[in-house]
Amino acid sequence: MTTNKKDRVLVVLQMTGAYDALNTVIPYNDPHYSDYRQAVSVDPADVLHINDEVGFHPAMYPIKGLYDQGKVAVLQGIGYPEPNRSHFRSLDIWHTAEPAKIITEGWLGKALRELDPNRENVLTGVNFGRGLPRALSAPGVSVASVGDLSSYGVLTGIDGEDQRMEALDIFSKMYSPLIGTGPANDYLSQTGLDALKGADILNTAPENYTSTVEYGGSMFAQWCKSISQVHLAEFGTRILYTGVNPGTFDTHANQNPSLYKLWEDVTTATVDLYDDLKEHNAAEEVVILMFTEFGRRVQDNGSGTDHGSGSVAFVMGDGVKGGTYGTYPSLEPSKLDEGDLRWNNDFRSTYAELLDKWMGLDDRAILGGNYEQFGFIK
Repeated sequence: MTTNKKDRVLVVLQMTGAYDALNTVIPYNDPHYSDYRQAVSVDPADVLHINDEVGFHPAMYPIKGLYDQGKVAVLQGIGYPEPNRSHFRSLDIWHTAEPAKIITEGWLGKALRELDPNRENVLTGVNFGRGLPRALSAPGVSVASVGDLSSYGVLTGIDGEDQRMEALDIFSKMYSPLIGTGPANDYLSQTGLDALKGADILNTAPENYTSTVEYGGSMFAQWCKSISQVHLAEFGTRILYTGVNPGTFDTHANQNPSLYKLWEDVTTATVDLYDDLKEHNAAEEVVILMFTEFGRRVQDNGSGTDHGSGSVAFVMGDGVKGGTYGTYPSLEPSKLDEGDLRWNNDFRSTYAELLDKWMGLDDRAILGGNYEQFGFIK
């Protein structure tokens, strides 16, 4: 198992529900902004200025602090061709890096297969949350998916590794008539064994962990803490994934108070994660990607916003050249995409740079194409 602390690591934070890009990175000097946003606009005096044109939502002050240190890349106008405004389909597109057709392999699943082709480390990829995001799935790849790190385990009611292995073998034989005795059965058996091994290893992560950073009580904040614990335990994990619960950022109503609370919680937890790693001299090898499935409509609906397209994403860490990348989408009525921000930078360009420049992988093979990179990785 790889235990080199300086192996480069990617953390992915999925903001499910589609945060409102226009009120996340705000074009506070554009007169069209307040015209469109009669109910949910942010007062320009409250915007945390990035430059003379745009700034962060006021609740994102933790990220603003990191941005001022040159450690946050703001990727403006991010999206993909022929935007889809369905949460499920759009997330599938982000997870598989394939807007044109439905496939099952995730972009990070392919990356994990390249990082650990012989499956030598059962913890090369770890997800915190309910279920396994499609981004991490691929044939021949096992990923530990954890709800609560402190109580995570497989067959934990059975004492002793030998007894649990026997139970797992019995379970496999029960289902072999249904799935056959060939590669499928072998794969499921191996996946079960990997899960068993991974659970036993992950259970040790909190044992030697100490920190002065006090994370918040939200589930997302605790998952960020778990990411730090796993990374600091030096299990050789290369990709760590988590996010907010489904629908969290789907602000169709009462957006102003809910978005403020969400961004304060999310950005505080994210920067707590960075500070925790920094405290342990472990931040240099970690880069964090934060994304959402799409943006929201330019025109508010009275107290919230409905599904839109063009959005904004963030890449953070010591290995990042901070600043704004891409052009902010125009708010001119003639330049909107059916009432939405028009995307102008393909999200796969972001993936390409993270895979190539950060993880040292063949981005073209994983993404199935060649995408121009921005240069936000040092």
